[in-house]
Amino acid sequence: MPIVAGPDLGFCERPWRITWGEQLIAKPRGGYMDNLAFWAIIGAATLATILILARRMLSVSPEGTSDNEAAMTSDMKVYRDQLSELDRDIARGTVSKEDADRARVEISRRLLDADKAAKAREAAKDTPEGLTRVTMGVIAIILAAGSFGLYWTIGVPGAPDFGRAKRIAISEEVRQNRPSQEQAEAQMPVWAGPPIDAPADYLELVDGLRQAVAGRPEDPRGLNLLAQHEAALGNMVAAREAMGQLLVIKGDTATADDFARQAELMINAAGGFVSPDAEAMLRAALERDPRHPYARLNTGLMFAQNGRPDLAFRMWRRLLEEGPTDADWWPVIRDQIEDLAALAGEDYIPPAAPETDLSGPTADDIEAASDMSEEDRAEMIQSMITRLSDRLAAYGGTPAEWARLIMALSVVGETEQAAEIYAEAQSVFATQPEALTIVDRAAQQAGIAQ
Repeated sequence: MPIVAGPDLGFCERPWRITWGEQLIAKPRGGYMDNLAFWAIIGAATLATILILARRMLSVSPEGTSDNEAAMTSDMKVYRDQLSELDRDIARGTVSKEDADRARVEISRRLLDADKAAKAREAAKDTPEGLTRVTMGVIAIILAAGSFGLYWTIGVPGAPDFGRAKRIAISEEVRQNRPSQEQAEAQMPVWAGPPIDAPADYLELVDGLRQAVAGRPEDPRGLNLLAQHEAALGNMVAAREAMGQLLVIKGDTATADDFARQAELMINAAGGFVSPDAEAMLRAALERDPRHPYARLNTGLMFAQNGRPDLAFRMWRRLLEEGPTDADWWPVIRDQIEDLAALAGEDYIPPAAPETDLSGPTADDIEAASDMSEEDRAEMIQSMITRLSDRLAAYGGTPAEWARLIMALSVVGETEQAAEIYAEAQSVFATQPEALTIVDRAAQQAGIAQ
């Protein structure tokens, strides 16, 4: 059920839509200084490791080699002299054969160790110093680039370094201590009044509806209409209040749609924030219909806002894969679930967008409705255009959908509005050349391209 459940109003855009912004994902705690400190620590650790390796590899110097060689040569001479002295002691009979054998083994071991050290020093001295430095430089580059590259690939820069249990505990604390609906609404700007292009006669009708509901506050039909039309005018607090009164009147007969609708009105009134009160409405909707798409959509939004992208991702993934692909919430999820999956530590590729017919209602479609009266046929075509226009205004859409709207408007002769939609699409897809190609092609076919 769309947030604006009233009539199709050309001037009305839904005031809230799910976007990748402050409302959707709770940004990692800590700002620029925290990130700077993290990278400073990582950089210092990497540099220290490189310096230790470099010192070890470049420690052989001609002066040091000469001194060490002299010391090792002296040690080897001493050990050889000890072996000769041991032979003389055996000949004189001053040392037993058993003690002599043990002493010879120990002296021989030390002599071999000294000989190995001398050969290792000789090999190090023979290594070209330039090659050693180049090798060290290559190792340093690989170590630094590899470390940062690995973290950038599998890490989450800027995210707090907490274990899973700690992250869940923090998320639950944030969720329990978030502002109430009343507090969230108090932070929002006061309603500035209806859109400037709202028809005067429509505003008069809404004023009459307000007076009628004030005189009959227990009339469910009047409250339902008032909630719809206040939302259509962007007066979300009044819409939420009317819907709340309707829920009280309905009592146990309230449906999942009723609770989901109230949750969306609350989210709108709070600027996209899912308060505990809105969460209670979502829970009530899911208790009555566990598969309700909008209740699941906004419950996932609530989890994402409170640091549980893992739960949000699982909920949105099931909803996305179940479809249907022509639901107005489907492209909303598809466009954003990859970012959500990354925060949840998942490598996920969403289903491909369905192929979209760019032609919109063609002359053949209009001819197919020839059995209708002229008025009914025009109303049917206009309703198709309005629904698509409202959906793009509220949730955005694919380049193919923008192209379809441009073509549909041109078919019914509304070239001026088609040109306005084309200009808006050019702004939306300004940084996406492939998307602009699709929109430009539709504008050329419609005869409105510059």
